[in-house]
Amino acid sequence: MSDWTNGAGLYRIASGANSADYNWTETLLKNIPGSLMKGMGLHHYAVINWDKKGSATEFSESEYFKTMKSAWFMNELVEKNIAIMDKYDPKGNIDLIVDEWGGWYDVEPGTNPGFLYQQNTMRDAMIAGMTLNIFNNNARRVKMANLAQAINVLQAVILTSGKSMILTPTYHVMEMYKVHQDAKLIPITLHSADFEFNGEKLPAVSASASQDTKGRTHISLVNIDPKKKQTVFVWTWAD
Repeated sequence: MSDWTNGAGLYRIASGANSADYNWTETLLKNIPGSLMKGMGLHHYAVINWDKKGSATEFSESEYFKTMKSAWFMNELVEKNIAIMDKYDPKGNIDLIVDEWGGWYDVEPGTNPGFLYQQNTMRDAMIAGMTLNIFNNNARRVKMANLAQAINVLQAVILTSGKSMILTPTYHVMEMYKVHQDAKLIPITLHSADFEFNGEKLPAVSASASQDTKGRTHISLVNIDPKKKQTVFVWTWAD
């Protein structure tokens, strides 16, 4: 550990809010000197019901929509936490660290409940793409964001069985999104049709864009509506 002046340069992350506890964020930033922390944590999983999370593979249209709704809630969490951070840290010295995110379902039948092994489907790919768009668009503050586990646990990118392994739908989203790494964010304005279910609505399309070091522009789009195609129009203009 570092000394109290942090002379060794330890990157210290304060324990942030669990989901929508904005009072925690306000109290933390109001009372703890910025010199004592470099980052502030945020923790949110796309869970429908913590007491009965449901199957990773056998889910209804209603469960799919509710999962997307919970995943999209990350946008509100990030934006509201950033607004509080801007109030108490206007120079942006403190980073927002989304230390855990992803889908969480019941463990696969016949597996050890403590190992949290679950399968991975296109539903998880939608969670990943939508959530990464949120993080990309808020890169001014979001400096790190982690799938809490990578192999065989929760929304993993790799599943193994003995000597065999597969790459999950989540892996392939991560593979596609790596073009944004070390790139320059391009702010975009998006007008999306709605994904509607039982009288509730979510934006059907989310997007983020960046320019890499070679000057190439990459745009990532996700359509979470499982039944409707979306037509996309892109407008560009010079400075």
